[in-house]
Amino acid sequence: MAAGSKIPREEIDAILGGYHGDPFAILGPHKLVGTENWEVRAFLPQALMARVVIGNQAYAMTSADNAVTTNSGFYVVSLTGEPQPYILEIKLWNEEWTQLEDAYRFPALSTNFDLHLHGEGTLFHGYDSFGAHPARLENHDGTRFTVWAPNAHTVSITGDFNDWDTRRHPMRLREGGVWEIFMPGVGEGACYKYFIQSKEKGYSQLKCDPYGFASEVSPRTGSVVANLDSYQWNDAGWMEKRAHTDLLRQPVSVYEVHIESWLKGPGNTWTTYRELAESLSTYVKKLGFTHVEFLPVAEHPFAGSWGYQVTGFFAPTSRFGGPADFMFLVDRLHQEEIGVILDWVPGHFPKDAHGLAYFDGTALYEHEDSRKGEHRDWGTLIFNYGRNEVRSFLISNALFWLKKYHIDGLRVDAVASMLYLDYSRKEGEWIPNEYGGRENLEAISFLQKFNEQAHTVPGAITIAEESTSYPGVSRPVYSGGLGFTMKWNMGWMHDMLKYFQQDPVYRKYNHQSITFSMLYAFSENFMLPISHDEVVHGKGSLIGKMPGDAWQKFANVRTFLAYMWGHPGKKLLFMGCEIGQFDEWNHNVGIQWDLLDYESHRGLQSCVTALNTLYLSEPALYEVDFSYQGFEWIDFRDTEASVITFLRKGKHASDHLVFICNFTPVVRHNYRVGVPEAVTYVEALNTDSNLFGGSNVGNGGFVVAHAEASHGQPASVWLTVPPLAVLVLKPLRT
Repeated sequence: MAAGSKIPREEIDAILGGYHGDPFAILGPHKLVGTENWEVRAFLPQALMARVVIGNQAYAMTSADNAVTTNSGFYVVSLTGEPQPYILEIKLWNEEWTQLEDAYRFPALSTNFDLHLHGEGTLFHGYDSFGAHPARLENHDGTRFTVWAPNAHTVSITGDFNDWDTRRHPMRLREGGVWEIFMPGVGEGACYKYFIQSKEKGYSQLKCDPYGFASEVSPRTGSVVANLDSYQWNDAGWMEKRAHTDLLRQPVSVYEVHIESWLKGPGNTWTTYRELAESLSTYVKKLGFTHVEFLPVAEHPFAGSWGYQVTGFFAPTSRFGGPADFMFLVDRLHQEEIGVILDWVPGHFPKDAHGLAYFDGTALYEHEDSRKGEHRDWGTLIFNYGRNEVRSFLISNALFWLKKYHIDGLRVDAVASMLYLDYSRKEGEWIPNEYGGRENLEAISFLQKFNEQAHTVPGAITIAEESTSYPGVSRPVYSGGLGFTMKWNMGWMHDMLKYFQQDPVYRKYNHQSITFSMLYAFSENFMLPISHDEVVHGKGSLIGKMPGDAWQKFANVRTFLAYMWGHPGKKLLFMGCEIGQFDEWNHNVGIQWDLLDYESHRGLQSCVTALNTLYLSEPALYEVDFSYQGFEWIDFRDTEASVITFLRKGKHASDHLVFICNFTPVVRHNYRVGVPEAVTYVEALNTDSNLFGGSNVGNGGFVVAHAEASHGQPASVWLTVPPLAVLVLKPLRT
């Protein structure tokens, strides 16, 4: 034992009060200046007694002389010689002794280079540096915690490992407002939050980890330590194939899924990720979809937001299992050669106290001015895309899902709300950009950088939900575009639904609705979406929108989907539409699978399967999706009959399909259609087949074309066109 240092009382008071801004300057081992001695100081409010153990020798610690009260928890011992490794041994209030490592004897963690990149806005793998990472430091297992809170006076880590005492483990402040600590003995499964005391307005709050990899099950809000590197992936073949595949020239048929309501268990319970892995992969493969798109899976406090109000951007929601369980789901889909797209939400976040809002007592992730920082329609906050650290956070999040979870693509939600400063705002409720315009230049720059980085991941794609005519959404950044792989064709969707909701007798007066999309179909790389947004909030289900009796409703849906599958562009269909669910989607209730007990619903499902089978087998339907070379009108002028005919063409001139779409319940006999060749054409698809619940009107499976020119084509066929149906003819090659 040796004489100790005199620690200023105000320093000890700050430690005891939990507001010391530099705890590592006080706690832990310290060489005593001007002596050959060193000192160990520890704040252990849970201890009746404490001692330092070095080897086999124990040294009793005493309460500091100038502590405010007896047994205040501030202990100190002075030792001779050079500092050595030690452990703390404490006597608890139940009279038991226990040992623990001292978090304050470990060095700084983050590299100066990472801190520099973070401040520069280019730390695109921030998930490796920030958050909670199980680690081994100086032969001790524990977890390193790192969080950004530049306007905090102090940040402490608190959790079930320290009895949620916000005073016990204040963190070390690093450059750029980054706080960190290594907690020995804390491992996977530990629950934690950051307790932030701001420099501003006396603000203090428990916050979940912005980079947290797992969360407690809602309504609890704690972050949970998780090891994301322990899962053994089995999708190497898929990942290798994906890296060398250009999806723009491949069939892409997406089945959009809300995990919570796709399949409910007994008593309306949730289905777990692992349970879903088998049932969903089997179902999707059976129907022939190439991809699944999940509504947002990132942790969210309110199920009614469907995942669009995110608090845990790096954590798959714990409602259905942990990170490894979600990895298993993705892995299983990949093993069945089904791609996985995630709905990603970088446009806004909720105001929940434990989330990103007002994170360190200031508008850290959002804008201070509500004219730029708040979505009043949604009750959410808007990211500050001009702040470097926020850009690092969001781009890191995108790459995190693509790399750590092997996600194949990100569908970016509400892009229009990001692009325009006056989005859903009245005059005086928004601030123009530096040039006086309405474009959000910082958001545009962010989206371009996001797309550049996302496309560095081999085979990964990005898809924009963008509802305006903003130019170049799916064009490369180097040519001035936003850089997305594809864009949802919202105009096509609105026109189609408007057209089909009309009684067929009036459709001839609105013929342009069914043909207008071809005027702009190749201005972007489009995906045709019939998404969750179209079957909720009083809009009715897809089949519920259709006019007529039950037979006509099913026939209309079959016709709608067949025209959709024939139209240039990739496809997306929301769950339940494929079985003709009459009730609009309700996230609290599962899909009504019992409808498949009825022949008409099974027939519609079979039609969707047939459409996907045709789509996957015919290059004419996907090879040239984004150029006029892949599409040719035969006749779009027959408004009186409400019939359109067109060609879909592959890379080779001889590879073509003929589409005949009849949008009325009237059979068209002896209907002449021009075709490219005087050969036999087989009916590759007839949506009026009795296999699909139709009336089985057709042409006996084939027709013979003769060298009689029509509709600008060198040959023609005479057809019986079934009612409310689509015929697809394919030239028979011998």
